[in-house]
Amino acid sequence: MAHPGETVAVTIVDQRLTEEAASLVQQLVDESVASKLAAQDPTLWGPEAEAESAVRLAWTTLHETSRPLLAEIDALRAELHAEGVDRVVLAGMGGSSLAPEVITGTAGVPLVVLDTTDPGQVADALAGDLTRTVLVVSSKSGSTVETDSHRRIFAKAFADEGIDAASRIVVVTDPGSPMEAASVEAGYRKVFLANPNVGGRYSALTAFGLVPAGLAGADVAELLDDAADAARILSTDTEDNPALLLAAALGAAHSRGAEKVVIADTGSGIKGFGDWAEQLVAESTGKDGTGLLPVVVADADSPGFADAGEDATPIAIGPPVSAIATSGPLGGQILLWEYATAIVGRLLGINPFDQPDVEAAKTAARALLDSPDASAEVAPSFVDGDVELYPSDGWLPEGVDSLPGALTALLDAAPEFGYVSVQAYLDRLDDASALLLRSEVARRSGLQTTFGWGPRFLHSTGQYHKGGHQNGVFLQITGAVEEDLPVPDRPYTLGVLQHAQALGDGQVLADHGRPVLRLHFTDRAAGLAHLVKALSEVNR
Repeated sequence: MAHPGETVAVTIVDQRLTEEAASLVQQLVDESVASKLAAQDPTLWGPEAEAESAVRLAWTTLHETSRPLLAEIDALRAELHAEGVDRVVLAGMGGSSLAPEVITGTAGVPLVVLDTTDPGQVADALAGDLTRTVLVVSSKSGSTVETDSHRRIFAKAFADEGIDAASRIVVVTDPGSPMEAASVEAGYRKVFLANPNVGGRYSALTAFGLVPAGLAGADVAELLDDAADAARILSTDTEDNPALLLAAALGAAHSRGAEKVVIADTGSGIKGFGDWAEQLVAESTGKDGTGLLPVVVADADSPGFADAGEDATPIAIGPPVSAIATSGPLGGQILLWEYATAIVGRLLGINPFDQPDVEAAKTAARALLDSPDASAEVAPSFVDGDVELYPSDGWLPEGVDSLPGALTALLDAAPEFGYVSVQAYLDRLDDASALLLRSEVARRSGLQTTFGWGPRFLHSTGQYHKGGHQNGVFLQITGAVEEDLPVPDRPYTLGVLQHAQALGDGQVLADHGRPVLRLHFTDRAAGLAHLVKALSEVNR
C-alpha cells in the first residue's frame, strides 16, 4: 500500500528493455514532450490529431481545476445522510464506472456499480433498500443506452415504492448534453457538469470519478492531492520522469513486436487498477491497425504474466517482479498512466484521444433493436449439452460437431502471436466464476487471453478488437434469462438489449474477418460447467 507522501515511480527490471528505452527517453526529453503535454500542446500528435487534441487535454490540470467539486460533493453527501440515504448506486459505462469502482474499491467503501444490461444483475441492485438509495447517472454524451435504461428502471422502482424519484437521482454529464436539459426539466436532485475538454477514459479526476466515489465515502481530496504531487514530476523534461520511462519502455517493446501489455497487481493495495488501465490503454492506442492490448491477470503467477512471450510485456502494479513495475498512490498512478498512454500515442503515430471503431458495435446493436425480427435467435449450428453453438461464417471446419472440437478449432484459427478474447454477456456477480475461463483458455491455447464482461468491454477493449492488431479470435458467451426486466417507455427489455449487443458486436467482428464463436447457455450454471469440462478436453 502506498504511504502518505509517497509519489509515483516506474522501475524497468529487464536490462534489454532498459537499453532499448533509453534512446526514446532521451528523444522525448529533447523534444520537451512532458512539459508540452502539461501545457496542453495539441500539436504533439501531428496535424491530423490536432483539432481533437485541442479539446481533450484538460485532464493534465484536473488536480487543480476539480477542487471546487469537493465542497459540492461533501454538501450533497451530508444532505443525503441527513435524510437516511447512504446507499449509492452508479449507472455508468466505460470511464464513468471503471474509475469510481477502483477509487471506492481502494478506499474500502461500498458502491453498487451498474455497467451491465444483464437483467439479473440489475434486479439484484433493485433488491437493495431503495429507501436508503441514491442513483448517480453518469454519461458524457447523455445518450448512453445502458445508462438511460438504468435511469428509467430505477425511476419507476422509486415511484413504485412511493419515493420521489427526482429527489434520488443525481446526474453527471457534459454541459450541453441532452441529459443536462432533460435532468433540469425533470427536477433531479443535482446535476454535476464535468469538464467537456476531457475524454471519458481520462476522466477519473473529473466529476465522473469524484462524484460517485465521494458520495460513497472515498477521500477524493486525498486523491487530488496525490495527483498534484505526481504532476510536478510528470511534467518535467528529465530522464527520470516516470511517465517518459513507462511510455518509452512500452514504445520500445512494441517496436520489436511486443504488442500486448500484461498487467498484474503485486501488492499495491489498489483494487481493480488493471481494469481501469485496460480501458485507458486499449481505447487510446488500439487503432489504425496498431496498438497495445492490455491483458489483465489475477496475479504475477497467472498464465501469460510469469511466462509472457516475446509478443507481450508484463507490468506489475506494485513491487517489481518482472519487466516493468509502477508504484505510488492511486491518484498519482492515474495521472502517471494517463501521461504515459498519451505519450505512447505519439510514439506509435496515432491519435490517443479518439475511438473511431467504438460506434460500430453500438450502431449494429441499435439496428437489431429497431428490427426485432433481425435479432431473433436463429437455429444453432449444433447443440452440445446445455450449450448452443453459433460460429461466425467461414472459419469452423466441416464435420466439427462437439464443443471441445469447436473450441480447438477456434484456438487453431488464431495466428502466431495472436490472442483470444473471452466475452461474457452474463451477470458479473452471480456468474462471477466465468472469470476462471480466462486462465483456463490461456493455459489451453498458449496465447495471451483477455476477459471482458459484456457490454462493459465494448466501452474498453472493444475499440482495440476492431481497430488494433487484427490477430484476435473471439469467444462470446450469452445465457438464458430467467426473469427479464422491461425498460420503461422503450420497446425492449434488458434481456433483448443485452442479446442485441452481443449479436451486434459479433457481427462487426466477423465483418472484420475475425473468427467468432458464440456459446449460448440454455442453463447458465450447467452451461458454464459444461464449457469448463470441454476446455479440459482441448488438446493443442
